[in-house]
Amino acid sequence: MNPGKLQDDFMQRREPMESTLSSSRADSSLAGPFGHRSEQSSIPHRFMTPQSMARTISALSNANARGGDGFIRRPNPRYFHSRRIRKDQIVKPWTKDPKDPKEKWVTIIPLIGLFVGLCIAAFIIWDGIRSVVNHQYCMVLDEDWSQGFRSDIWQAEIQVGGFGNGEFEMTTDSPENLFVENGHLFLKATLQDESRITTNNVLDIGPTGSGTCTSTGAAKCIAATNTTAGNASIVPPVLSARVNTKASSRIKYGRVEVLARLPKGDWLWPAIWMLPAHDTYGPWPASGEIDIVESRGNNHTYQQGGDNIVSSALHWGPDGHNDMWWRTYHKRTARHTTYSDGFNLFAVEWSREYLFTYVNNRLMQVLYTPFREPMWERGRFPYSNANGTTTLSDPWGHTGRANTPFDHEFYLVLNLAVGGTNGWFEDGKSGKPWLDTSPNAPKDFWQSREVWYPTWTQPYLEVKSVRIQQQCDGDEELGEYYEGI
Repeated sequence: MNPGKLQDDFMQRREPMESTLSSSRADSSLAGPFGHRSEQSSIPHRFMTPQSMARTISALSNANARGGDGFIRRPNPRYFHSRRIRKDQIVKPWTKDPKDPKEKWVTIIPLIGLFVGLCIAAFIIWDGIRSVVNHQYCMVLDEDWSQGFRSDIWQAEIQVGGFGNGEFEMTTDSPENLFVENGHLFLKATLQDESRITTNNVLDIGPTGSGTCTSTGAAKCIAATNTTAGNASIVPPVLSARVNTKASSRIKYGRVEVLARLPKGDWLWPAIWMLPAHDTYGPWPASGEIDIVESRGNNHTYQQGGDNIVSSALHWGPDGHNDMWWRTYHKRTARHTTYSDGFNLFAVEWSREYLFTYVNNRLMQVLYTPFREPMWERGRFPYSNANGTTTLSDPWGHTGRANTPFDHEFYLVLNLAVGGTNGWFEDGKSGKPWLDTSPNAPKDFWQSREVWYPTWTQPYLEVKSVRIQQQCDGDEELGEYYEGI
């Protein structure tokens, strides 16, 4: 094909396109740079902004349609509006409308209620403080062992009879079992001389023997070992100590405080307690017994509670078979410690109206017993004894006092017992190596010493101080102090 002809044809086709483009530009110039696209030529241009985008740009642009011979500026659109309320815009209708006179009671009534409540609370507190009994006490004994063991104050009991509980110890006044060291009194348990148990012999501390027995009767002063086949009797397998203040310090109503550390060791039985100075109402327990604190040397895993638990009780009844101690018994558990880890204050406060024991302070009570009704009525005793042969009678009613038999003089006892057959250590609990009903109980206990003796890491009751005070703020017999309340 002729090249010249091709060029002529191309030029002829270009001229109409350029004329059309010129016409479109002219029309576009009349509408302004951002004019509405409906006024422009309908012929699309490949460099033209799309119609939808043009509208967006038009909305965001600060330029306006041209009018006359220039551009007219319109106010800028406000895209942020503050919502902060000015002080002059705050509406306070309550300042404009008149107040209702009744509205003040909405405030007054609660204030009156609050005031009345405070008055009632103050009265309750005042009445409680007023009713707290704070007796006056006269010091009877203040013992700190600075003068050693004073035999004129403390009587060491020497016996082999088990003290009515089937205990396995012999109490002595030996320096190994009873001594003062570093200003503290120690009542320590030790093993009996093995030769006294493995060979036939008689231990006689009565009038026919050494004469050191502080009690009377062969059962309390004589013991023997018999190795004959079929005979299991042995002398007490353990030595320990027991002391009292019967001859020196006795009180009727008052307060007793003993600062002591309890022992560690299986089957050890420490006790701080009080016995009547006289059998005024008959033999035990008719004349009463006050157990300030008792415990067990076993550790906390012992099922009945070991050295982490202390208990208090009152013993009372017309005879030993009708002891109603369980009606006046309670115990307390140490938290995160034991009573053998350090010293604790074990105390009793006793008056005609009440008796309570506590540990360390009066708020930490163990046992509280108010004497509101006669003890005979409290006991709900049966008509007769267990076999029906004897009618039970009230040994206390003739006094006319509700606290009888706890209305006469008592003295203090400190002792460390070992074992026993009275049920303090229940059969079948935590590997107990003897049975209470067995005649061989002491021997069975002795033969298992390889098990329990290693646990005796602290086999003593350590006493730091003792304070015995007599209530002396009035006629305690007549209770005049309480009649004035």
